[in-house]
Amino acid sequence: MGEKMKTAILFPGQGAQTVGMGKDLAEAFPMAKAIFDRANAVLGYDLAQICFEGPGEKLTQSCFTQPGIFVVSLAALAALKQLKPGVEFVAAAGLSSGEWTALHLAGVVSFEDTLKILEVRGKAMQAACEERPGTMMSVIGADPALLAKIAQESGIEQANFNSPEQTVLSGTKAGIDAAESALKAAGVRKAIRLNVAGAFHSVLMASAAKKLEEALAGIAFHAPQWPVISNVTGQFHTTPDEIRKLMVRQVTGSVQWVAGIQRLQAEGVQAFLECGPGKVLTGLVKRIDKQAALYNISDRASLEAVAASLAS
Repeated sequence: MGEKMKTAILFPGQGAQTVGMGKDLAEAFPMAKAIFDRANAVLGYDLAQICFEGPGEKLTQSCFTQPGIFVVSLAALAALKQLKPGVEFVAAAGLSSGEWTALHLAGVVSFEDTLKILEVRGKAMQAACEERPGTMMSVIGADPALLAKIAQESGIEQANFNSPEQTVLSGTKAGIDAAESALKAAGVRKAIRLNVAGAFHSVLMASAAKKLEEALAGIAFHAPQWPVISNVTGQFHTTPDEIRKLMVRQVTGSVQWVAGIQRLQAEGVQAFLECGPGKVLTGLVKRIDKQAALYNISDRASLEAVAASLAS
């Protein structure tokens, strides 16, 4: 991530959470701790404690997971800036709820409003999971045309285009069962059920999209101060009104992660820094852009490694 290398920052979404996330960063870096303290004050409960101590069952509830990953991601970035004040990025992207982190960083929505949005989004998605149960399945190595045909015939949707080889299907359990059988019959060997609460990024999340739309109506959106990729289009976000619409559509729409990374490549981005818990996005980018320089900050050890590799 040298001085001349164009770098994009990436933020993880739900599924990346782990008990203890952000703890060593908050203990070591006052700027990181300040973000947790600020979040606790906005939310009126101790989000930091849920992130640091769990229990896991509580942390995996969407209403805690989504704000939690947002705050840990910002804390990791704050810690990096404390070590390397001059670090700069040319663009941002986030997977699913992580897109809200990217939009906040670009000045589209305030810290307080983003926390409130993610709390509402998380609760609404949890409620949608209970109203219309479903599940998700990751498929690796299937022909795209075959996968599209099987998804349509099974009454389910292609929810995440994660890498050229990996697509995630989403829908009712019966629909996923049917797709799994059809894929096996077609000789596709790698179809893995995901440990998720429901059918995210599918029509089964329609009630959550409606609740989010209502919540966003009273929130101020601003033009992005720097480029942010839209999950829905795989292109850069434009006006505040368009962002508001796309972020509602994102709840039920497919995540065009491959297209988004390719758009960043087209802009000359050569390095990607994943900021927040886990390394999922780093792994996906590796499969899309084999030449990219990849970095990730999820804890103090990975932060220090990245800081050491940065041009001073």
